[in-house]
Amino acid sequence: MAMENLAFLIPLLPALAFVLTFFLGKKLPSGGAIIPIIAIAISCVISLSITAGLLANPGHVVTQSVHWFAILNLGILIDPLAAVMLSMVSFVSLLIHIYAVGYMSHDPAKPRYFAETALFTAAMLGLILSDNILQLFVCWELVGLSSYLLIGFWFHKPGAASAAKKAFLTTRIGDVMFLAGIVLLFADIFAILEGKLPEGVYLLQFEEIFKFIPDLVAINSTILGMEVSHLTLVTLLFFGGAVGKSGQFPLHVWLPDAMEGPTTVSALIHAATMVTAGVYLVARTFPMFLAAPGTLMVVAMLGAFTALFAATMGIVMNDLKRVLAFSTISQLGYMVLGLGLGAVIGAEAVGVSMFHLINHAFFKALLFLCAGSVIHAVGTHDMRQLGGVGKVMPITFATMTAAALALAGFGIPGTSIGFSGFLSKDPIIEGAYVFATQTGNWIPYLFAISAAFLTSLYIFRLIFMTFTGKPRSDYGGHESPSSMTIPLATLGVFAVIFGALTRGKFMTFIESNFEHLDMNALAELGGYHLGPHGHEPLLILWMPLIVAVAGLVIAYLIYNKRVIDMSRIVSSENPVYKLLYNRYYQHQIFVEIFSVKIIYEGLALASFYSDKMLDWLVNGTSTFLIEAGDSLRKFQTGVIQDYAAAVVAGVGLLVILVKLIMEVF
Repeated sequence: MAMENLAFLIPLLPALAFVLTFFLGKKLPSGGAIIPIIAIAISCVISLSITAGLLANPGHVVTQSVHWFAILNLGILIDPLAAVMLSMVSFVSLLIHIYAVGYMSHDPAKPRYFAETALFTAAMLGLILSDNILQLFVCWELVGLSSYLLIGFWFHKPGAASAAKKAFLTTRIGDVMFLAGIVLLFADIFAILEGKLPEGVYLLQFEEIFKFIPDLVAINSTILGMEVSHLTLVTLLFFGGAVGKSGQFPLHVWLPDAMEGPTTVSALIHAATMVTAGVYLVARTFPMFLAAPGTLMVVAMLGAFTALFAATMGIVMNDLKRVLAFSTISQLGYMVLGLGLGAVIGAEAVGVSMFHLINHAFFKALLFLCAGSVIHAVGTHDMRQLGGVGKVMPITFATMTAAALALAGFGIPGTSIGFSGFLSKDPIIEGAYVFATQTGNWIPYLFAISAAFLTSLYIFRLIFMTFTGKPRSDYGGHESPSSMTIPLATLGVFAVIFGALTRGKFMTFIESNFEHLDMNALAELGGYHLGPHGHEPLLILWMPLIVAVAGLVIAYLIYNKRVIDMSRIVSSENPVYKLLYNRYYQHQIFVEIFSVKIIYEGLALASFYSDKMLDWLVNGTSTFLIEAGDSLRKFQTGVIQDYAAAVVAGVGLLVILVKLIMEVF
């Protein structure tokens, strides 16, 4: 049987592993870890086999579909875009599960942990496979639910419980926007068809949606005095969902706090799975974004700003995992920026962004797992208490250094020699330069190159503070077991060579995803002008490496050679340091001011006055009725003569009234 016929097993096997591990895990060694490991390994084999087939024949797309209800379906779509995501997610998830056997060995709740990670992996694989936007949204929500369970895995810790709620509620804002976009999209397509639905057509399938793009562009609404295309509204709402899931400003605030979960959860969420879902959503619906006037400009600007904004906070964090969390937000900003560059480079933007997404998954998962290895061995993740760890953990030190070089982007410009991050991040920065020259907007490029400098500075600050010098506390320490170091070494190899081995083929493979669409015509609908590029000045090609080397040298001089007394800078009296260390007071602004003061207290005040108003109405009405009753009761004397006199008087008045009316008319 051809592997493509088994595609439905890719998400189904981890889902089945969730059920089995949840109920049988306590009776099996290592909390039943073997069940999800075997299930995800099979999913990985199927994914890699299908990807290999697509590499040989990119046009042979795998599609499977069954009727769900009404005009909706459950379906599978594995094209080049989905294939690379499936392969990466299943492979990295498999390594993280193997690593977790050693990392979680002393945790009494191992069965629950491996059950939840299996559910998380199944949801993400289901999201990638979806051939329609509604099914993708269902899996999208399931990813959010399972991430809530994993972030709050140690629910007995107040910080973990709070972080889980924060992640769930923050991402819900984006999810509501995403759902609103789906509703608006369906309503518009239904209106275009005038309620006449074609037989055998599922309207929310991506291929069907793309057919209606010109009609959607033509539908406009007036908002704040401006004519706005409905396609722009739909794509901005979709992007709102991506902002929440992929940690873009301002819905990024949940992501650093998600470090309260186990480090393996951080690697799973922040490297290969949840945080890339938003980027994948934009990539999957990219033809809509390309045809939507103005949307890609918003995407590019927000992505560039997020890359720089998060990097500024990464340089002052002292927690190993928190530094990497801000690094994740920054790198996601680069991926979103890469997609926004589609305004000038078209479908190539998807290839550039997805190439960085895949490379980032390898070296960021490696960084988190190395951090977990350090925490597992020494018992702390405060870099101020470490130093000299490289002497007792040489494998962890070597692999984390390789990941740091990949993140910082070291390589030789103009060649395929370099670490994976260099080969995927530099094209985004160069694309930002092309964006600047063609649109006149230099902000994305300046933000991107500045973020590249800060990236090198904060990651080598982490390396020097943690692994070099003398120990700053009596932490002991030892190298992690082979169940942890083998996944580290495997990811280290990919961080070093994957980019060089796949660079050209990867871009061509992803771009073939849109060969059946006229991307130039879509760009014209969006008001974008695609032009040739690839002849950037030599200084532009070398600038990312120059700033990366500058960041490395400055980190070496400050945190290894101690040529600068940082106590003068790292002080609560330094307003810049204080601003960065307090994360621009985002918690105070979003939680204490906006959520508590404005929303909660505003609702409480409104509730108080509404209760007062209701009390006044109820009490006033009852008082009026009681007093009216008391007054009317006085007429009930019980004397027959009084009632007869009242009847005579009433009849007399009625006769007089009728007489007057007849005379008038």
